[in-house]
Amino acid sequence: MDAADIAAGRERWQRRYDAARKRDADFTTLSGATVEPVYGPPPEAGYPGFERIGWPGEFPYTRGLYPTGYRGRTWTIRQFAGFGNARQTNERYKMILAAGGGGLSVAFDMPTLMGRDSDDQQSAGEVGHCGVAIDSAADMDVLFDGIDLEQTTTSMTISGPAVPIFCMYLVAAERQGADLHKLDGTLQTDIFKEYIAQKEWLFQPEPHLRLIGDLMEYCAAEIPRYKPLSVSGYHIREAGSTAAQELAYTLADGFGYVELGLSRGLDVNQFAPGLSFFFDAHIDFFEEIAKFRAARRIWARHLRDDYGATSEKALWLKFHTQTAGVSLTAQQPVNNVVRTAVEALAAVLGGTNSLHTNALDETLALPTDESAEIALRTQQVIMEETGVVNVADPLGGSWYLEELTDRIEAEAEEIFARIRELGEDGSITAGILRGIEDGWFTAHIADSAFVYQQAVEKGDKRTVGVNVHTATVAKELEILRVSHEVELEQNRALGSRRSERDPVRVKAALDRMVEVTRTGDNMIPAMLEAARAEATLGEICGVLKDEWGIYREPARF
Repeated sequence: MDAADIAAGRERWQRRYDAARKRDADFTTLSGATVEPVYGPPPEAGYPGFERIGWPGEFPYTRGLYPTGYRGRTWTIRQFAGFGNARQTNERYKMILAAGGGGLSVAFDMPTLMGRDSDDQQSAGEVGHCGVAIDSAADMDVLFDGIDLEQTTTSMTISGPAVPIFCMYLVAAERQGADLHKLDGTLQTDIFKEYIAQKEWLFQPEPHLRLIGDLMEYCAAEIPRYKPLSVSGYHIREAGSTAAQELAYTLADGFGYVELGLSRGLDVNQFAPGLSFFFDAHIDFFEEIAKFRAARRIWARHLRDDYGATSEKALWLKFHTQTAGVSLTAQQPVNNVVRTAVEALAAVLGGTNSLHTNALDETLALPTDESAEIALRTQQVIMEETGVVNVADPLGGSWYLEELTDRIEAEAEEIFARIRELGEDGSITAGILRGIEDGWFTAHIADSAFVYQQAVEKGDKRTVGVNVHTATVAKELEILRVSHEVELEQNRALGSRRSERDPVRVKAALDRMVEVTRTGDNMIPAMLEAARAEATLGEICGVLKDEWGIYREPARF
């Protein structure tokens, strides 16, 4: 790009920056020196390929979505939390919000993630252990007791039974007297990544996609601020993928959901802003920053060129980041504080919109109150003390970082081409479905995980406290343990709730929901009525399993 075009771009950026709202904050260095809100090539200098880097707030958004960067608003501190029963988790949420958290992110236990009630035989021993147990809308009432849902952005990390759980959340908001039109937050919902990596599905892919399409339509019409789909690369990376695979598989899934929305007749400029993303921030500092920058650029270009998006917000890739759970070590767990800080800083320098920092003891158990506070304070130190919020994309133009960004983008484009080749019609969706059926994704992730593990065991990849610097004076950590009494109490409450509800209303609501599955009507209103009647998660998912069947992954050797 020549000097005149660069200068014109800077002038456009300056006008947008001047017109934008900025935080009332000190944007100087620790020594008091004034810093500019963005840096670029020197005046009257050309820069080959600068159109791929650009200015913050301009296509292709490599340097961020907003001309102000974090001077306009900082990322949302959204700590992922949930354990035991709804009352215990409600107490943790109030602690997080009181300590400066900007939103909630709900972790559910394994029975809930699998669409089972707490008293299901297959739930035994798992209730409340890796997240909060939610059996019906009454549990949602307790989970958010004293928390104004109309004023609190709420993310929920669940995919297989995401839609009935969302309906229970809506019922809890109704019971608070909230205006549902004003609700804001994110539901994960991303079923593609379940087949690819996490393996928490209920049905065949097609019924899951039917539910997701219904949810997209419903939110677009009734709850426009709520994002019904968070396309998740986090679990793909945690399963062992490379950074480029995480990026490519995640964005391919996102393109698949765009194709789903278009197949429903939805306007891409209306529904695309409701898609958000969820990435892993791993320990290779610069590679992760490059991944986030490349993600924005790829998404904007494909939405514009392949799917016809024209509005700016439809081209924006907004994403949440969580530091890498898989990077945490049980050996010398205090080192995990350092790992988490480095990963969080990479996410921030990559322009994340919200962030969760893992606690040092999460490789051993759910975090204690103390370790959860350290994780929260890690974000706050980065935000308040380091000066990284003062300048948009401060590493932009680095020879190393720009090369990494281009390289990861090129690798992702090669993967997109392979996925399209898998499908008979050349669409991303067809390629994803065929890749799931053939085990293409899982095979490639397994290969990458194997290569990395070999490098660790040979000592080529070093992990402090594991295969290098293993001597320590640290003492064993006190960890949080979920009592078996939680399961007993949850089952007693569930039994009492079943006995107190109107069984005729429950059966009628479930029967009506099944009737709707056999039509082309949107399923959300019928499922909402089942949630209002206190139908349990297991009952709702159970009648759908009876109607649609369940999915079992083919054995492969």
